[in-house]
Amino acid sequence: MVLQFIPPSVIDPAKVGEYPASAMAGGGYVWDAVLEYRVWCHPELGAPDLCEGNDYFYAFETYAEALDYAEQNEGCEEPLALILQREYIDEPEPEHYIHIQQERITEWPVEFLKRPKRTENTIPDFLSPDAPPNRLAILRGQA
Repeated sequence: MVLQFIPPSVIDPAKVGEYPASAMAGGGYVWDAVLEYRVWCHPELGAPDLCEGNDYFYAFETYAEALDYAEQNEGCEEPLALILQREYIDEPEPEHYIHIQQERITEWPVEFLKRPKRTENTIPDFLSPDAPPNRLAILRGQA
């Protein structure tokens, strides 16, 4: 995959590979920091069977390293970003948004990082009654 932007650096290179394998998947609309880039490997798709048939991942400090690994090895997914959300937006049903003020770690497709990093005003502006009809423009840095 060729990205049209340079993915951000990880927040603490010394911690890459130290985060738990289990994480939320997607969601939340905003991001605060990239923790690591991950490449998931699947033995059923040709990756070496290192975990008794279970999927596993390798963690990388940069997207470029992760992409290179994924492209050079069989049975790998495209890289994902493990991100930190210090607070985020939950959408339990369509167009019903809730501001969640607690931290979580989640995996995102790297292209989601094109969105600007969350600022102090991102979520309040998104939830404001004066928000534009396309609230996503706020998250994309277009409003």
